[in-house]
Amino acid sequence: MELKFDVNEYLPLRDVVFQTLRQGIITGEIAPGERLMEIPLAKQLGVSRTPVREAIRMLELEGLVVMIPRKGAEVARITEKDLRDALEVRCSLEELAVVLACKRITREGKEKLKSVCIAFREAISTKHVPSIVDGDVAFHDTIFEATQNQRLITLTHNLWEQVYRYRVEYVKDFSYHDVLVSEHDAITNAILLGDAELAQQVMRKHIYNQEAIVISNVYRKTQN
Repeated sequence: MELKFDVNEYLPLRDVVFQTLRQGIITGEIAPGERLMEIPLAKQLGVSRTPVREAIRMLELEGLVVMIPRKGAEVARITEKDLRDALEVRCSLEELAVVLACKRITREGKEKLKSVCIAFREAISTKHVPSIVDGDVAFHDTIFEATQNQRLITLTHNLWEQVYRYRVEYVKDFSYHDVLVSEHDAITNAILLGDAELAQQVMRKHIYNQEAIVISNVYRKTQN
């Protein structure tokens, strides 16, 4: 585990440690179920145990860390309930976004959508998980930008961090990549055609396919 630790003179050290660990968790750098041990983390980050202990407590309040009796802190595992809850919200927002995008997307928006769709396909070909995740985020962000609804965009950005861990999990499943590319292509084509009903159907299938993949992978890990 290699964590990027950038000291910010304007923030308390505990907050910097918190942000460092939080980023490591949501990106998958620190895996679900991995123990967070104060002394090794303090040595790795070059700080005392106190800000590490305080950061772990903050992560526990966010639900990213759980305290296990006689073991200590560990990264919260992805549960089927948490996944379903998050994706129910995401699916509703994404369906609304494609409907509005079909009605409001500009010529520049269409060109950008085609561009990010191609970029995502290229990212898939690299088999580099962080690049694929970034490409997926860019694709969906472009659709939300096309809605021209700033409140919807802001609301969605708040949700992105909560679903980032799930994004990483399904992107890790390389057997799903061809389907992922074809779904992005289908969503893009529906929006370019202005077919709101089709775009909504394809987006719904896209989100729930991801749910099925992640649940399957989480279940498989629990059996190993």
